[in-house]
Amino acid sequence: MTLEYLGGNQLQLLTNGRGYFPALQKAIDAAQNEIYLETYIFADDHTGRRIAAALVRAAGRGVVVHVLVDGFGSKGLFEQTRKLLDAANIEVLIFGPKTSPLTLRRNRLRRLHRKLAVVDAHVAFVGGINIIDDMHTPRHTPPRYDYAVRIEGPLVASVLEQTERLWRRVAWASLKRGTERHAPVAAAAHGTQKAVLVVRDNFRHRSDIEDAYLEAIREAHKEVIIANAYFFPGARFRHALREAAGRGVRVVLLLQGRIEYVLLHYASRALYGSLLDAGVEIYEYHQSFLHAKVAVIDRHWATVGSSNIDPFSLMLAREANIVVEDLDFSQELRRSLLDHMKSGAKVVAKRQWHRQPLWRRLLIWSAYGCTRLLMGVAGYGGKH
Repeated sequence: MTLEYLGGNQLQLLTNGRGYFPALQKAIDAAQNEIYLETYIFADDHTGRRIAAALVRAAGRGVVVHVLVDGFGSKGLFEQTRKLLDAANIEVLIFGPKTSPLTLRRNRLRRLHRKLAVVDAHVAFVGGINIIDDMHTPRHTPPRYDYAVRIEGPLVASVLEQTERLWRRVAWASLKRGTERHAPVAAAAHGTQKAVLVVRDNFRHRSDIEDAYLEAIREAHKEVIIANAYFFPGARFRHALREAAGRGVRVVLLLQGRIEYVLLHYASRALYGSLLDAGVEIYEYHQSFLHAKVAVIDRHWATVGSSNIDPFSLMLAREANIVVEDLDFSQELRRSLLDHMKSGAKVVAKRQWHRQPLWRRLLIWSAYGCTRLLMGVAGYGGKH
């Protein structure tokens, strides 16, 4: 696929909630017309209440506020916050049914996983950070490691188009009509950076995010660095990584080191052997829970967003990534990744990996078999 980049943008890389939530709150507090906010998780914790309070203040000023959350991702976490938003006459919609995680019907696994916000058609945010405390992780580990991007410039219109379109679709399906208001779209240039919004849905953009990755990997000449929380790629993606390493490109994967979801944790490790044998470098992040979904290729191409490299993100969920063609932005993200690798990750040594005890190999391949079986039952197995 050929990406159509929009120039004239000013992009700010935001690391973790420490960078993201103050920027988001500041934008909300400056809102005068309308706000769209989409998130997979909107938690009733300190951070959730902080952002909710900012939305309530905006509504009190007459700003039209639209909040769209996923019915499963926010299940059991959003009830109190929703009451607060409802009391302020904020328009709230729930995407999809509150289905059980054991449900394997394909249509019920199609979740809203993207994290987008647009304020006054002037400022937008794209990334992987939910509305939840950074410290909301098991055993109170250091902050969850993730990224988002603050956008000003022509690209904001693309983000607004996506949020408005989905809002209207969900509102129609819910038999609701929201308040109609549209702030003037800010199309003027605010900088010099080129970027494009790439989405994945189940209509016209089924494989756009994966295709963008694959095109960049296949054209790489020197280096591919990918940081991804839930890594279980299909055959095309694995082949592209091995082929890049085979032609002399340095391929580096920064993956989840801590156990969050046991089955996927061990199943994904069944892929390590062939990647290591092909010359791919693998690092596991242990300092905290890795939640990032980012990449830098040849120090000028970068992506930040919500899409993992697993069947859920690449074949089922609604996702959104920003792809950036800019040396300064890419170099900043690359430096951040290398710093986190140095301070919080451990290299997976090829020789040591192949000398694992039999019990661990059996565990890994059993988890891989179970995961493949579940993928087939849910209807998204095959060669993808």
